[in-house]
Amino acid sequence: MSINCAAVDRLIDSMSFTQKVGQLNQRLLGWKSVERNAAGRLVASDELKQEIDRWGGLGTLYGLLRADPWSGQHWGNGIRPEERTEAIAVVQQTVLERGAHGIGVLLSEEASHGHQALGGTVLPTNLGLGATFDPQGVQEAEAAVAAELAASGIHIALVSGLDIARDPRWGRCEECFGEDPLMAARMCEAIVTGMQGEHRSKVGHGGVAVVLKHLAAQGEAVGGRNGQSAVLGPHDLHEIHLPPVAAGVRAGALGFMAAYNDIDSVPCCANPWLLKDYLRDQLGFDGIVMADGLAVDRLEDMAGSIPAAGRAALLAGVDVSLWDEGFTRLEEYADDEQVVAAVDTALRRVLELKAMFGLLPEDGADTAAIAMPSADAIAQATADGREQAKRMAREAITLINDGQSAATLDDIRSVIADAQAGPVIVAGPFSDDFDCFLGDYTAPLPADEQSSVYRQLVARLGEDRVLLAAKPSDAPADQWARASTVVFVCGSTSERSYDSEFDDNGAAKAVTEYGATCGEGVDLSDIRLPWRQDDMLGEVAALTTAPIVSVAVCGRAHVLTDVLERSAVTIWAGYAGQYGPQAVADVLVDGADMSGRLPVTLPAYPAAIPVRYNDRQSAAHVYKDAAEPILRGFGYGAGSLAAVTFSEMHADTQSHPGEVLVQVTAHADDHGAAGAVNLFAHVSGGRRIPRLAMLVDSVYMDLNAGERRDIAFHVPCDRLRDVGDGQVQVTCTLDGDSTHTVTATLPGEY
Repeated sequence: MSINCAAVDRLIDSMSFTQKVGQLNQRLLGWKSVERNAAGRLVASDELKQEIDRWGGLGTLYGLLRADPWSGQHWGNGIRPEERTEAIAVVQQTVLERGAHGIGVLLSEEASHGHQALGGTVLPTNLGLGATFDPQGVQEAEAAVAAELAASGIHIALVSGLDIARDPRWGRCEECFGEDPLMAARMCEAIVTGMQGEHRSKVGHGGVAVVLKHLAAQGEAVGGRNGQSAVLGPHDLHEIHLPPVAAGVRAGALGFMAAYNDIDSVPCCANPWLLKDYLRDQLGFDGIVMADGLAVDRLEDMAGSIPAAGRAALLAGVDVSLWDEGFTRLEEYADDEQVVAAVDTALRRVLELKAMFGLLPEDGADTAAIAMPSADAIAQATADGREQAKRMAREAITLINDGQSAATLDDIRSVIADAQAGPVIVAGPFSDDFDCFLGDYTAPLPADEQSSVYRQLVARLGEDRVLLAAKPSDAPADQWARASTVVFVCGSTSERSYDSEFDDNGAAKAVTEYGATCGEGVDLSDIRLPWRQDDMLGEVAALTTAPIVSVAVCGRAHVLTDVLERSAVTIWAGYAGQYGPQAVADVLVDGADMSGRLPVTLPAYPAAIPVRYNDRQSAAHVYKDAAEPILRGFGYGAGSLAAVTFSEMHADTQSHPGEVLVQVTAHADDHGAAGAVNLFAHVSGGRRIPRLAMLVDSVYMDLNAGERRDIAFHVPCDRLRDVGDGQVQVTCTLDGDSTHTVTATLPGEY
């Protein structure tokens, strides 16, 4: 929908200062805006009415449909899928009736990896999606999520994507696409294009506005401590953390969320260089900047008071708050010319966004004519989302260990398929667990959609063949002796229970002994597998001679050294979403390929961290007690393109000005294959210590059996050197394999 700038101007001129400030606030928690009457129907709550009356309208409402332990909403009391239309209608109608200008309210929802609502689709978390190295697949999956949101009457999707996983101690690593800025940038572009359409074509027409989070460098927080200081210089800030931001702007993102952390002492929510000079002036961003939850109020110590915190954030470039008090106190600055001007600027951005969704009254009308959700459209979009979730779960599964023992994966598959062989024992703390696959920011799923690795194997092999032993003592010694295969499901979980304690921003506050081991608020000083799982695996290995297949369900780069040593095969599943258990069973029983690659470096020791593939110096042989600190490198995937050989690799620096063209021929065997092929580069020369390696291009391909295909990698020269560097030598390597390497020289006139 086009923006009527004259109508926006008239609205701004007609508003009181209080009404203007109200449009910038997103204070109310959406699930508190409706309640059930005696007949069980949804009605507007007094809290919603009071908020509208206070401001003469409502700017943005957060989380109307959210369901999870923090909100306290579940299948017994929350808004069910069939009630979404009713809930949206109640809220919008109440806002229109009680508001002063007939303006509808923007509805924002968490969509970090699917819609966090009852009945919403649950994709793999970003770390799982990052393992696919498939931006086009992510774009299609996010388009399906956006269709569900839009069909439900939602306007804004709050989506993680900007964060880079720089330290595995950080609990929010699961929200990152990995440790690489190029892949994160491509995934952010995929999110925006999928949800908003090319050139924002789907905004207001079956798509939603994307608010990308978190801006910026939150993954760099010292010690992996959530929301704390990012200590880094401007070059690494631009090279590691800002490429996803620039990609989001290029794709047309309509919003960014300013992060909790500070960068070199300046809080992101009060950083005019970040929010104005860089984001708007340099990149040309024209949407809204939203603060993270209560981040404005966290500025109190710096600013001196809560009102001053609101003023500081506004003047730095924040347009919309989230739950805080600071922006509600902007009323106190009605005589401050800077604040008044900044409020009008932010208000214009909010109203222009509302215009895109038809939330402003048309000329001559008293109120906006807001289309209500369609139950059929919601159902269709949700079904499409489920199919995308299945596909992305399969793509995320990554083989990180095979052939370490006499039994290979193919051998184990043959044994599993042999109905006359001994039992298959599914062991480990997550053997019959579903929630471990889901990650943080997830609504509860209905019981009939829940599964586990154990239940999936039972469904395919029969309950007489498959035994459950969450603890080694759960199966008798004779069954361990007879076992043909052991599937050990280990890792971590971000599951929150409904009796958990939370901080005021929804982060986990207190975690029980066997509660969440990952997610927001669950930073760890020890990244070994929790709950002594290594010891449990050792007990299992002592009880049986059967080959062990370990399935690591992880939201961070846990140390898996013991797991690899004791397992014939190790599969890394990330948090593969609601269809993760099926994807694992597809691999073990149906012989499905594993095209995934590790999106992070796996450390070999818990204290030899952080280690990243693109560090400037190697950590090898530095620690006297951890000579080889890397267990598996970024991009590793023993099953990805295993059936493909490469040849005829060469580099061309002349034909395409401003870039290096690297070409190689891929040849699939009689099996065919799908997956990403990655090009890494190391640069010698210039004026900076070079990174050990950089991912400079990645191509996802799907080859038929026997197919040959020429692959072209396009590497911009400005990714390989800085202005004034002079001549540099670039060594390009295919998938980190030194047998496929080519070297090129870039001249010195740059």
